[in-house]
Amino acid sequence: MQTGRADRQAAYAAKAREELGALTAQGAIMAGNAFSPVLFLKGAPEQEELAQGSPLCGADGKALRASLAALGYAPEEWCALLSVDAHGDTLDPLLLREAIAVLDPSTLIICDEEAANAVRNTYADDLAALDDFEQAMLVPGKPAQLLGIRAINLGGFAAALGDPHEKQVMWARLKLVPPLGAPY
Repeated sequence: MQTGRADRQAAYAAKAREELGALTAQGAIMAGNAFSPVLFLKGAPEQEELAQGSPLCGADGKALRASLAALGYAPEEWCALLSVDAHGDTLDPLLLREAIAVLDPSTLIICDEEAANAVRNTYADDLAALDDFEQAMLVPGKPAQLLGIRAINLGGFAAALGDPHEKQVMWARLKLVPPLGAPY
């Protein structure tokens, strides 16, 4: 019985490696734990993030991970994806949609308006089907359910780090997406 379970686990890992490799080959830039419940989506990366090919490797990433820990998430419960490629061009909506589907987060934290615009373009029909206009428009600070994913647009996390009041606004928004309890 254990052999069957080990075989299944190996098959799942191989499938994930293949899917993630295909996304990377198509220009998706990701970092973190691909099996985590939280996906940070950033659309305005720092030059350092593009150069290293590692989203959220700067001060905003450190602050976001600290915020998750303060909310009760485990340190490894995050993944980051840029909504742009290495040249700064917005990802094709089909690639962005595929990347989000492969990463399969329960919570999508949209870090800035550039990423929010990419989500709006990628999920236009799905957002239009929402009853609440603010959710459909991904208004900053308004949580939305998008195809079974909790989504929140922070509306400019990196820019808020230099302003104590704006940092408090970001913290209030992040507190709207605490860890999900069981049953999900």
